[in-house]
Amino acid sequence: MSILRLEGVVREVGDFTILDHVDASVAHGDRIGLVGPNGAGKTTLLRLAFGLDEPDLGVIHRKRGLSMAMLSQEAHVDSAFIGASSLRQAVRAGAGRLEELELTLRQLEHDGRVTEPEYEHLQHEFAVKDGYSLDQRVEAALSGLGFERDQWDRPPTDMSGGEQTRAALAKLLLADPELLLLDEPTNHLDLAALEWLEQHLSRRHGSLLVASHDRAFLDATVTRVWEMRDRQLSPFRGTYSAYARQRDERDVRTAQDAEDRAGQIARERELVQLYRHQRKYSKMHEHEARLEALEPLEKRKSDARLRLPTEALAGGAPARSYETAVRAEGLVVGYRTFSSGPSGPGGPSGPSGPSGHGSPNPAVGPVETRIATVPWLELRRGDRVGIVGPNGAGKTTLLRTIAGELRPLDGALDIGRNVQLSYLAQLRDAPIPGATVLDAILDEMPLTQGAARGHLARFLFRGDDALKEVSALSGGERSRLELARLFLLSANLLLLDEPTNHLDIPAREALEAFMNATDATLLIVSHDRRLLEKVCNTLWVVDDGLAVAFEGGYRAWRQAVAEGWTVKAAVEREASRLHAGRSREPSGHLPGVAVGTSIRKAGARSTGPSMALPGGRKVGVRSSANGATPGEAPPAPSKRPRGAKLSKDAYRRRKAQIEEELAHLSERKRQLEVTLQDPGVHGNFVELRRVTGDLAMVNEALVGAEEAWLDMEEAAP
Repeated sequence: MSILRLEGVVREVGDFTILDHVDASVAHGDRIGLVGPNGAGKTTLLRLAFGLDEPDLGVIHRKRGLSMAMLSQEAHVDSAFIGASSLRQAVRAGAGRLEELELTLRQLEHDGRVTEPEYEHLQHEFAVKDGYSLDQRVEAALSGLGFERDQWDRPPTDMSGGEQTRAALAKLLLADPELLLLDEPTNHLDLAALEWLEQHLSRRHGSLLVASHDRAFLDATVTRVWEMRDRQLSPFRGTYSAYARQRDERDVRTAQDAEDRAGQIARERELVQLYRHQRKYSKMHEHEARLEALEPLEKRKSDARLRLPTEALAGGAPARSYETAVRAEGLVVGYRTFSSGPSGPGGPSGPSGPSGHGSPNPAVGPVETRIATVPWLELRRGDRVGIVGPNGAGKTTLLRTIAGELRPLDGALDIGRNVQLSYLAQLRDAPIPGATVLDAILDEMPLTQGAARGHLARFLFRGDDALKEVSALSGGERSRLELARLFLLSANLLLLDEPTNHLDIPAREALEAFMNATDATLLIVSHDRRLLEKVCNTLWVVDDGLAVAFEGGYRAWRQAVAEGWTVKAAVEREASRLHAGRSREPSGHLPGVAVGTSIRKAGARSTGPSMALPGGRKVGVRSSANGATPGEAPPAPSKRPRGAKLSKDAYRRRKAQIEEELAHLSERKRQLEVTLQDPGVHGNFVELRRVTGDLAMVNEALVGAEEAWLDMEEAAP
């Protein structure tokens, strides 16, 4: 039996028709996913179903007494929610009927009326609705959606917009209506919260209608799919993956039918002309009638698809970087701010000296907020690495540090030679130059209008769309503009922070196809599990103040977590293994961690300032917290057995790797020899011993590298 039915629903905005005679129904227990490109009418349909809007034509039938709840993309919380004394109380208010029953039962108990039928009836209803576990369910929802226990007693007014949206979702889940309508509920959720929400929704007995671009979420929660396309609704049975297969098969059939009809139309037109020329008018009219019947069935215009360029608009293909694109050791990422004395943010007891331990001048001093430590991570040329972890763990901070937007607080960060990087920030609220979309491209790079429009057309800004005001762009349009700016210049290292934010499913699929085809090295922060699984072969996991690499994709990592894998345990395990294999540890650094990455350390190099590109991108960034890694020298590359021959490709790669090592070691040796000539070093016994020890280690590594080079020459094909 249907609890909601739409019959011939039409919705118009001005002269534009959003929904055109839509018919659909929701039965009790249905779990339906609403999909379609941005602007197809998904949110409009949800608002109509909930009753926030009325159709221009058609009728919407709802079951009498149907209880419904809806979560908008950006929750507009009511005054009661905002005015609650604590987050716990704001969420608990979602179970309004249970709270009423609880108060009534307490009053009856206080009045000594527990033997009356009314008390027995209300107590039965309270038990059936699981009222005795209400507080436990509130805490489970708050914890599951990512709220720490110390946040539960804070007022909602102290929360950010994203946190309020998550809290509003928790409140709706507590309400447990017969029909739950959700518009992009996965926004603002990290991976753990996503998995909890999936499990909760899959256990619900009520109906669900959810609009989402998260394909993994849809696969886990829905059993039917409604596709919004060309102002119409098409139902499909099965999960999102089943729908995607059916959709592709349908599109192939439609394209084939259109080609067949096009051929028939061409033949009928030829026959019409032939019989007109021969003056056989009866035959001509016969084929004209056939032509009229065929022409209305012309091929439907295919959906516009995002088409990412294989080469940047300027500079062509990027240069080939060296084998190591990014190396971090003992790296500490975070923020450095400055206190302003007793009356400033640091307060009278805040740190005021460069070391944070005070100085004779208490007026100004740096304050470091350490977010995460990277014992050892390495990104190799061609790697596709996803950065995962809970919200607030430091994923974006790590990516911004690699991009050069933040300075390391400690340790060494090395960007390899010939690396040309581009960075896509997660926060899309930074101002974009130019009043219009076209201006945003022309202000960033001098181009002809034709070239700029052609570039924008790849990102679905066609015709008048290129003249839209930047300030009026939707979230999806702004994301596409950011991608268009990203691909203006060549890059062989792409740093992408939540690149699928606000993108619809076709755009996400196009982005995935590009990532799988590109030769660029990729480092991606994302909550899109389908993208992580399809694109990334390795993960960097950031949690508990540490970052460690994990060999394997998203599913393998979640399986390992279920079996007890943790970041801290991985760090300790790898540190023990490395410590057992080292005769001496470099001073001033944490033991390395290289789960799933090759261990090949090199002395940190420092170079001149990085070159900033428009839009916040950095190219050629090489940095180290102290200019060079003290006490650090790489072990010599491992030798191959003499006489073993290499393939041509392996020979070239090995030769480039060893020559890079030799160059690094020679430069490090030169730096140490210059340091030894400093009179200040000769006057400091501790520093002199450190530098001479480092020099001995570098010389030893140089000998090993040279021997490895000779062995490699003998193995030449």
